[in-house]
Amino acid sequence: MLSATDLACSRGERRLFAGLTFALDAGEWLHVRGENGSGKTTLLRTLAGVAPADAGGVRWRGADIRSAGEAYRRSMLYLGHQAALKDDLTPRENLRLGLAIDGFDAGDAALGQALGSAGLGGREDLAVRHLSAGQKRRVLLARLLLRPADLWVLDEPFNALDSAATALLGALLEDHLAGGGVAVLTSHQPVPLRGGQELLL
Repeated sequence: MLSATDLACSRGERRLFAGLTFALDAGEWLHVRGENGSGKTTLLRTLAGVAPADAGGVRWRGADIRSAGEAYRRSMLYLGHQAALKDDLTPRENLRLGLAIDGFDAGDAALGQALGSAGLGGREDLAVRHLSAGQKRRVLLARLLLRPADLWVLDEPFNALDSAATALLGALLEDHLAGGGVAVLTSHQPVPLRGGQELLL
């Protein structure tokens, strides 16, 4: 479903990696590991179509993601290392906005239920600036519950999560893969997920 062939990326004049090749089928996941600055985020941004590669290509369901365009973007959910939330908006408003940007919609009941499942019950309408770092990450977990996507590209998704939220994310990933989804993620923390491929940068 997702493959990279002879992928090469740089930051400025520095080559981060080259000749990178892998393939993931339905139900498979890839754990990208490496030291800070090794290119993990650059790789994920390239897989998400956010940043171009210097060489090589990325294909989804056999089609180059550059030509797949909107069809690829709708089938993929990318969550970056930063929470990327607007501090003056509430979790409910941020979640609605994130879905709208991707071309999806959800009613207030569904938004509230997802935020409650993510451990933000009672905080749905509190400005995000009043939330802790871990609670901000939980807003992103709620997005995983609502945003349909066959491919998850997640940069440090376990960052700042407590044990309960870590277990929730692990369960969400397991359900996603069991349903035939694909996931690529980075994490400096142990990933509570069996199997998977490992890529060291």
